[in-house]
Amino acid sequence: MRKSPIRRACAAATAVACLSTAATACGGTTKKDVDNASGGFATSSAKADPNAALKKGLTVGFLPKQVNNPYFTSADKGGEKALGELGSKYKEVGPSSATDTSGQVSYVNTLTQQQVNAMAISAQDPGALCTALKQAMRNGIKVVTYDSDTRPECRNAFVSQAGAEDLGRTEVQLLARQIGYNGRIAILSAAQTATNQNTWIGFMKDELKDPRYKNVRLVKIAYGNDDAQQSFQQTQGLLQQYPDLKGIISPTTVGIKAAAQYLSGSKYKGKVKLTGLGTPNDMRQYIKNGTVDAFELWDPAALGALAARTAVAMVSGQITGKAGETFKAGDMGTYTIGEDGVISLGKPTVFDGKNIDRFDF
Repeated sequence: MRKSPIRRACAAATAVACLSTAATACGGTTKKDVDNASGGFATSSAKADPNAALKKGLTVGFLPKQVNNPYFTSADKGGEKALGELGSKYKEVGPSSATDTSGQVSYVNTLTQQQVNAMAISAQDPGALCTALKQAMRNGIKVVTYDSDTRPECRNAFVSQAGAEDLGRTEVQLLARQIGYNGRIAILSAAQTATNQNTWIGFMKDELKDPRYKNVRLVKIAYGNDDAQQSFQQTQGLLQQYPDLKGIISPTTVGIKAAAQYLSGSKYKGKVKLTGLGTPNDMRQYIKNGTVDAFELWDPAALGALAARTAVAMVSGQITGKAGETFKAGDMGTYTIGEDGVISLGKPTVFDGKNIDRFDF
């Protein structure tokens, strides 16, 4: 929970609408995963001192799911910049494949052997890294996960992309403004059983109960199963069934891109508004050709920066990872640690024609 504004820099929540061009970037952790995890989360027995001086000269190792992935390059550069500002050192290691879980384990062991002060990790699997991470913590290394979590007991804190409620409500707010708070709308989701998607949609429905949306009607939820062709066909089907549709929300990067592809080549271009969760590189052409006015996600650079600042605050003793602790993250503002050591980056970043060229992921 953030107390001061941040430009928000995602699902994703695992975006958890996974990035279509870098599907590995979004992880697979949802709040349900955290709630259902066995055991507690790792915290120090020491008491937090929010006024403790930040230590300098630390080394923080970043371990993304995959190196040379545009999403993680952006996130980790954000971490590198933050560490430079804090007077500490940045180190990045990681596998070239986003499915090389054993490789991630090896890199955790390497960072432990190198005696880094802290690790910032985007986990490929919630449990596979646990043995190695617990060993790292026994060696006094602070472990912060970002983007994709481990089981709570295997790290000290998790920096989450954005809160589920923020993601759900802001997508409705964004679309409603675009359609003038009047007309029929639809949702193009991923799989019907996707926990994160259904959580966001639940908040969308709740947001629509507000009197200001009295003239906005949700007529259908379609499911493209995070498949480009199916999402394209579902968009086509929605407009055949509801030719007077005013807007579509697609809280999945695969879905929003497919919907934009259909709309851009149809008579509905510019008439049916489309928003949701997308990546700038996927959506840039549709912003520039007038198919899409604005969409949102989180800023991975800000996510990496917050992970770095969390790690330094933890090594410095300002926080231990317990719920209710607060710390200052430079000009990003003040953050409060939630249940199970989860720290939410904040509200999503809105991408439009004015800012989209500043992002590359």
